[in-house]
Amino acid sequence: MLLNSSPSFNSFLFNSNSNFLSKNHKSQKSVPQTLRVVNSNDVDAFTEKSGYLFKLSSSEADSLNDYDLKKIAAIYKRKPFILLRRLFQIGSTFGRWLAARYVDSITEKSDLMFKIRAAELRQILLELGPAYIKIAQAVSSRPDLIPPSYLDELSLLQDRIAPFSTEVALNTIEQELGLPIDMIFSEISPEPTAAASLGQVYQARLRSNGQVVAVKVQRPGVQAAISLDILILHFIAGVVKKAGKLNSDLQAVVDEWASSLFREMDYIKEAKNGLKFRKLYGAIEDVIVPNMYVENTTRRVLVMEWVEGKKLSEVKDLYLVEVGVYCSFNQLLEYGFYHADPHPGNLLRTYDGKLAYIDFGMMGEFKQEFRDGFIEACLHLVNRDFEALAKDFVTLGLLPPTSDKEGVTKALTGVLQNAVAKGVSNISFGDLLGNLGTTMYKFKFQIPSYFSLVIRSLAVLEGIAIGFDPNYKVLGSTYPWIARKVLTDSSPQLRSSLQALLYEEGVFRIDRLESLLSESLRARTERVLVEDNDSKVAVKQILSFTLTEKGAFVREILLQEIAKGVDAFGRATLDSLTSMANTSIPFAASSSSSMTKEDMVNLRTFRRLMLLLAGLQKNGGSPVELKRTDPSKNQNMYSEEASLISYQFPSVEEILPILSVIPEVSSDVFIHRYNVHAQRRQDKY
Repeated sequence: MLLNSSPSFNSFLFNSNSNFLSKNHKSQKSVPQTLRVVNSNDVDAFTEKSGYLFKLSSSEADSLNDYDLKKIAAIYKRKPFILLRRLFQIGSTFGRWLAARYVDSITEKSDLMFKIRAAELRQILLELGPAYIKIAQAVSSRPDLIPPSYLDELSLLQDRIAPFSTEVALNTIEQELGLPIDMIFSEISPEPTAAASLGQVYQARLRSNGQVVAVKVQRPGVQAAISLDILILHFIAGVVKKAGKLNSDLQAVVDEWASSLFREMDYIKEAKNGLKFRKLYGAIEDVIVPNMYVENTTRRVLVMEWVEGKKLSEVKDLYLVEVGVYCSFNQLLEYGFYHADPHPGNLLRTYDGKLAYIDFGMMGEFKQEFRDGFIEACLHLVNRDFEALAKDFVTLGLLPPTSDKEGVTKALTGVLQNAVAKGVSNISFGDLLGNLGTTMYKFKFQIPSYFSLVIRSLAVLEGIAIGFDPNYKVLGSTYPWIARKVLTDSSPQLRSSLQALLYEEGVFRIDRLESLLSESLRARTERVLVEDNDSKVAVKQILSFTLTEKGAFVREILLQEIAKGVDAFGRATLDSLTSMANTSIPFAASSSSSMTKEDMVNLRTFRRLMLLLAGLQKNGGSPVELKRTDPSKNQNMYSEEASLISYQFPSVEEILPILSVIPEVSSDVFIHRYNVHAQRRQDKY
C-alpha cells in the first residue's frame, strides 16, 4: 500500500513555470533548459485496462523478485480467474485487430486503413503492458523489416509511453528510500521527462552534493503483469514448437528473455551493471556512461547521473554508429559483458557529439569459448571455408555434434557462396539469417538461449544504422576489428585458427594474410581519416602491431616465410648467374636448376610479401599472374619461372620503405628463423 501524500509535497510541487520543482525556488541553481516533459494528460492505458493484474499480496510479490516459472505457476494456479481474464483480454484484443485487418483486405481498404491499424496496434500493446511493449521495441529497430507506418507507431513505445501518476511516483520514492522527498532532492521536475514500459524518469538535483540526476521509478504492477504474461508465452512457445516441429527450444528462449526481464526490474542490479559497464567501456573514445548513485538506489528506484542529448535514431551521425559498432565489438568479443537492449531509446547523441548509453537493465554474458567460436565463424565465413564453418556451428551450439557435417557444408556453400562473393563490406547480418532459414530447418539447427540476446543486440544495431544508410552492414563494419583481434590475440584457440587459416595443406596462403592485414587497417574510429600517400607510413601501419607483444605470433609467421623466401631468392639468383656464365662460355654444357617445387612456392610467397609491404597493391598495382609449374616439368622450367619472378620484384625505390622499418625487427630473431629453415632443408635433402 502506498503512503499518503506527504505534507512537504505541497510546498515542494508548486513551481509550474520551471523545469524543476523546488522547496526554495528563489535559491534554485541554473539547470539545463532542454528538458522534455511527458504529457501527463495522456491516459495510462496499462493501468486502466490491466490494473486487475496488480492485486498480489506482499508475500507473493516478494517471491517474484527473481524469475522462477514454478513459483509463478503456483501463484496463478491459486488465481484461475485472473489467468482466464488475461487470456480473454489478449485473445479478444488481438482477435478484433486481426479481424479488422482481414475486413480491410477483402474490402480493398488495406492501404487506406494502414496508418489507422498501426495506431490501433500500438494502443493494444500499451494496454497489454511491458512484456508486449518489450517485444515491439525490438521489432521497431528494424526499418528493413517493418512498414514505415508501423515503424513510426512502434518507435513511440521506446520512451513515449503515457506516464503513471507523479503522486504515486513520489510516494514510491519516499517509501523505497525511507526519507521525505525534500530531504533527498532539493529540486525535482513536476512531470516525468520520459516514460517507458517498466518505469518513468524524473530530473532532480541531489540535496547532498547538488548533482543533477535522473531518477527512475518503477511502474506499479509491472512485476505481476510480466510474470503472468511470461507464463502464458512459455505455454504458447511449447505449443508452437510441438505443432511446428521446430528444432529450437522456444521455451528456453522465452526463459532466457524472461530472466533478463526480471533482472531489468531490479534496479539495484541495473546500478551494478551500469558501474561495471562504465568500468569496462567508459574509457572508449566518444562513449559516455553515466555514473550510478548506488546509495540512493533500491529495487524500484534508481538514481544516476543526468545525460543531455537526443536519441541516436533522430540524428544522422554515422560516425557514432561506427563508435557503437566498435563498443559492441568490445562488449561481445573482448569482455563478453554486453548491452542486450540497445534500442534507439537507450542510445543518445550528447550535445557535444558523443554516444551515451543510458539503460543497463538488460545485459548479457558471452562466455569465452562462445566468443572465440563466434570470431572463428566470422573468419571462416569471410574466407569461404564452409567446412570449418559447419564445425563452428557445433561449437556455438547451433548444430548437434551428430549432424551430417558434409551435408551442412554443401548446403552452406550453396546458400552463402553468393552472399560472401560480394565482399565482407557487403555482407548483411539480416540477409545471412534470412538465407539460412531453410538450411537451419533441414539440418535441425537450434538457437541456444544465450545466442538469442546476441542476435538481437546485433540486429538492433544494424537496424538503427539502416535508418541512416540503407546499405549499411554491421558485419562489414565489425569484421576489421575481428581481423585485428585474430592477428593480435594470445588465445590458444584463436592462434590455432589463424595457423589453420594461413596454412592450407602445409602451403602458406599469403592472400589470406593480405586480406586480414588490409581489413585490420580499416579498424579505426577517428572522426577524420587523413589520406597519406607515404608508403613508409603504410608499411609501418601494417607492421606496427607485429613489433608489439601482441603481434609476436604473426611476426613469427612473417619471419619464417621471409626466411624461406630469402633462401629461395638466393638460389634463384645463383641459378641466374650460373646460367649467364654458361651462356657466355662457348660450347659449355647447360646446368640444371637447383630450385625445387617448394623453392618456387616460397619465392612466389616472398614476392607477394614484398609487394604487400611495399604498398604496391594498396596503391593500385596488381601482381602479374604466374602459371603454376607442373612438378613433372624439368628443372630448366623452374629456372625460367624463377628468373621471371625475380624480374618482377619491387624496385629499390619501392622497397626502401621496407628497408627503413626492418631494422626495428630484431635481427637475431630473423637469423634464427633463417637457420632453422636451412637446417630443415638440409635434413630433408
